[in-house]
Amino acid sequence: MPVIRFVREGCDVECFPGENLRDVALRSGVELYGLKGKLGNCSGCGQCITCFVGVADNLTGPPALSALTPVEQRKLRGRPRGWRLACQAMVEHSLVVLTRPQLGWAQGEGLLAAAAEAPLPAGPIAWPTPPEDPAAETEQSATADEAGTDGPIAGDTVR
Repeated sequence: MPVIRFVREGCDVECFPGENLRDVALRSGVELYGLKGKLGNCSGCGQCITCFVGVADNLTGPPALSALTPVEQRKLRGRPRGWRLACQAMVEHSLVVLTRPQLGWAQGEGLLAAAAEAPLPAGPIAWPTPPEDPAAETEQSATADEAGTDGPIAGDTVR
């Protein structure tokens, strides 16, 4: 399973292959947006272009993110090559991400390169299984008992 290293935040986050980078970041408490993005983001439609992230190139293995979408190709024209829109990128393999790269991009490239040199931890191998809920079993048996009655029971109020 992929591991995303968020450089500015100093944390590694596990996710499932094919998950949206923006969703993973927000779920993990990683702040993608500056003031402008907090006030008016498009909730992941690729229209506001406030969820820029810088991504370290994966030179040795398969691409870590899905291919650029047509929206990204249009919106990222003239931006540095390592930038992506988090809302348009699907995570395929482990990667290193710099949030809000527009804040000091010259330093950001160095941060990305240094973080990419440190090996990423291995993510879990298997998909997690949901915990069994004993309350669900008792609810199912109660509804099955109720379904078997033919009419009102003594003490029921009939309207």
